[in-house]
Amino acid sequence: MRNLFLLAALCSPLAYAQVVTVETNSLMRLPNTTSALQLERLDVADYGTLLIPSNVTEVTVGELHLGREARIAIVPGEQSLQLKINHAQLGSGSQITSRGAPGTYLKAAKPGRDLNLRIHSLSAQELSVDARGGAGAPGYVGLDGANGQAPGCAWGQAGRGADGDNGGDGHPGASGAHVRVQLPRDYPGAQIKVWVDGGAGGLAGAAGKPGAGGKSKGCFVYRADGGKSGRPGVEGQPGPAGDAGSVTVQRL
Repeated sequence: MRNLFLLAALCSPLAYAQVVTVETNSLMRLPNTTSALQLERLDVADYGTLLIPSNVTEVTVGELHLGREARIAIVPGEQSLQLKINHAQLGSGSQITSRGAPGTYLKAAKPGRDLNLRIHSLSAQELSVDARGGAGAPGYVGLDGANGQAPGCAWGQAGRGADGDNGGDGHPGASGAHVRVQLPRDYPGAQIKVWVDGGAGGLAGAAGKPGAGGKSKGCFVYRADGGKSGRPGVEGQPGPAGDAGSVTVQRL
């Protein structure tokens, strides 16, 4: 029942909720019915994950607590996300991720989502932000060549095996995000870890195998020779990596 009241509170044009809690080893997705959310307190327990949908463009948090290996995962989207936090306490191994999505045979890889992160007060051994681009889709596997037909005893020769098709080239990786981080002046720069690498290029498509020639056949008077096998296809080329994003660190 508490979750129902929470979801109802988060469905207004500028949503405000007192406390949002993600339990240990669980996942909670914020509703996608509004673009701006205000939370008095956000508590993600150890190994928990809070998912921010792609249409949410602004989240304001009074108090943030991320437990050990906890995550705030930001779904890829065309619009950047403004994440404003008054005070943040981050546990060991916790992370904010704004990564792109890997490509598939039907969809291109998605870039990391641009992020503006502002934290007025920060208590953490490390601030970790992963905003790398998605990996490119692999190339298509070449089709295998068909086998040649066997010869007849009274007529014909054995058929030659067909050549295998060439493998497709891997698709490009997506670009990393543009990340701006605004932090207190006294937070050590060496403890700020932000990754904005472009996604890896897709793997090369494997070459198609050659078709076997028609097998030789023993006949009453003579033996019909077998056909030649086809040629294997050529493996595709790996896709290029995506462009790196950018990181800007500003002090409050």
